[in-house]
Amino acid sequence: MTARTTRRTAVGRSRTAAAAAAAVAASLLLLSACGDQTDAAIAKREAKKNRDVHAPLFKKLPKDVQEKAMLQVGSDITYKPVEFRSNGAVVGIDPDLAAAMSKALGIKLNFNNATFDTLMGGLKSKRYDIAMSAMTDTKERQEGIDSNTGKKIGQGVDFIDYLNVGVSLYTQKGKTKGIDGWETLCGKKLAVQRGTVSHDLAKDKSKACEKNGEQPISIEAFDNDSEAQTRLRTAGVDAVSSDYPVAAYAVKVSGHGKDFQMVGGAPLKAAPYGIAVPKGQEQLRDALQDAVELAIKNGSYAKVLDKWDVKDAAVKKVELNGGS
Repeated sequence: MTARTTRRTAVGRSRTAAAAAAAVAASLLLLSACGDQTDAAIAKREAKKNRDVHAPLFKKLPKDVQEKAMLQVGSDITYKPVEFRSNGAVVGIDPDLAAAMSKALGIKLNFNNATFDTLMGGLKSKRYDIAMSAMTDTKERQEGIDSNTGKKIGQGVDFIDYLNVGVSLYTQKGKTKGIDGWETLCGKKLAVQRGTVSHDLAKDKSKACEKNGEQPISIEAFDNDSEAQTRLRTAGVDAVSSDYPVAAYAVKVSGHGKDFQMVGGAPLKAAPYGIAVPKGQEQLRDALQDAVELAIKNGSYAKVLDKWDVKDAAVKKVELNGGS
């Protein structure tokens, strides 16, 4: 009785062990078939897919960037035609230029959407490696100074200047309400995107109105330019101020050209757009500058500007921190 019980137990344990071994083997086989699904393994496979060690500028990148083969780009992807979504894809001047730079660098530039006024903070917190978002190169941003308070809030960034643009005004078509430039905006309602050069300029011009004994400009600041355009389209404001490429695009396409019209003549306060790189990242900054210069030399830069009808904004020389 005891012997038979012992035998059965031994047999049962043997069968259990065999089943367990078979299960482990099956799991290993499945894991082998599917591949390692840990975050580190996925990132490694993605890097291998994106990396081109034979690209002309690959070896100029920092070793850690070569390893991950990707830069996270902070961008406000609502700013037609500079960057926006079309059928789910990120398109526009900046993404097209980034694609040309990617070929030269042998890595991927991955665009991440954010509101414009959070981009500098995202660079500071290392959420993004760089920012490419129609960002005007200014001394305040270079030095990490808040334009509202004048206080230093960070180390600042270096800019690789790649377009030269100014800001423009536009109104409802046929309803300018006497607006023909910034000097005629006193007492009017103006929509801008928060944290932009247009926003800063509007505040300065409003103070000038009051200093001259006139009514200030009523400024409405929005998270993105599309919201400002909607406000104008519904007659909630009298005008919108945007960077020239954005204003020109809105006037051209909104309502098939029937919604808006440009006012005030030539763009004001022309300044360069720059790719923002955190201070202390000189090797990355210089590699990115080389990539823009190569895009100019091989003609891909001109093709991008021609595609989006901004040829007049082309730079002849890719400067560092050329803004004022």
